[in-house]
Amino acid sequence: MSLKRRRTHAPKPALDDDVICERCSSGESPAELLLCDKCDRGYHLFCLRPILPSVPKGSWFCPSCSHTAAKKPKSFPLIQTKIIDFFRIKRSSEETLTSIQDARKKRKRGSSLVVSKKKRKLLPFVPSENPKRRLEQMASLATALIATKTVYSNELTYIPGMAPRSANCPALESGGMQVLSKEDTETLNLCRTMMQRGECPPLMVVFDPLEGFTVEADRFIRDLTIITEYVGDVDFLENRESDDGDSIMTLLSASNPSQTLVICPDKRSNIARFINGINNHTPEGKKKQNLKCVRFDVNGECRVLLIANRDITKGERLYYDYNGYEHEYPTEHFV
Repeated sequence: MSLKRRRTHAPKPALDDDVICERCSSGESPAELLLCDKCDRGYHLFCLRPILPSVPKGSWFCPSCSHTAAKKPKSFPLIQTKIIDFFRIKRSSEETLTSIQDARKKRKRGSSLVVSKKKRKLLPFVPSENPKRRLEQMASLATALIATKTVYSNELTYIPGMAPRSANCPALESGGMQVLSKEDTETLNLCRTMMQRGECPPLMVVFDPLEGFTVEADRFIRDLTIITEYVGDVDFLENRESDDGDSIMTLLSASNPSQTLVICPDKRSNIARFINGINNHTPEGKKKQNLKCVRFDVNGECRVLLIANRDITKGERLYYDYNGYEHEYPTEHFV
């Protein structure tokens, strides 16, 4: 993941050198001490639960003053009609199950082909067979989206006053952008079609008191499987320099900085927003990585895909490197 540089100073500066963190009782790392706007007590960004990746924009109140200590959010109702409406699913569950089986047959017929090591093909995700389990997976995502006040979207969105669609031009990429092959584009389109039919990736969004919302594999996932596309509102990076969002992703890194584009998932997004980053300052953190973030030229537009970079077991949490392109995101306090 490639992110803009974050602000690291608390909105209200300390008046003396005696301010300490209420959690760790240390006054070290003063640039990362956040002061409550009500009680003036200090908290390190990395001592809060969940950890705050950056200083919030505007006023901030500590857990004691806001009464918002990390707690499990209210679950989305496990009712099929509500889930279908929430995700705008286009087909019935019976038709969905048939399409899953047809897709599997096609994949099985193609599995006997010898694949060259020089050109490894991307794989579509394989949905869970059990319709009830798929509903539970979608409900977990709906829970996270509602809790973060995010509207579900599975595509890049272009909002008036932000970057227009015409600005999304892969030819502007500094050094060039790799083109997604015709076969891999068909695989990506298959994944998008499955999502529209309610055939979601086998993923569960869970709430962790330490990490916040995070994503787990709900079945075995093969290396090179397309997990999801990173989506949200597209804007120019220069418009987001003072933004305190913690999930901004580079879409286009142009030679001319004024043409650089980012994806902002704070208002509209999908499950990609809840996939966490590794601590790439420690060997243990790097070992957690099981996804890679790759930018492609897809039919003349820049797109960002999250792809499995090894086999992933059921129950394993998904992680990727937020600093895959640049090294600007502070991950040293990630768990």
